[in-house]
Amino acid sequence: MTTPPEPRPTPDALTALSFVLLAALAGLLLWPLISGGAAPSPYLIGALLLARLGVQLLRARRDPRLRRPVSWALDLLIIALIFNVASRQPS
Repeated sequence: MTTPPEPRPTPDALTALSFVLLAALAGLLLWPLISGGAAPSPYLIGALLLARLGVQLLRARRDPRLRRPVSWALDLLIIALIFNVASRQPS
């Protein structure tokens, strides 16, 4: 007789929040391509990426296997470039 498979573990709250932030970013970036509308504010994109980086740091405090300082540095570089481009755009 076979045993029933164990249920899959569900992601914790911080992992789910990270996925929600990624889905929001994807939606914001894809919507202008689909609808032909205006691009979202770079400040909004940068803020969402910064929030996701904060979630990643919180997750790494709980699980040392998730510590990826090079990835965080790359994320900070991308966020800085987004804010730099946003600050140079005319009002």
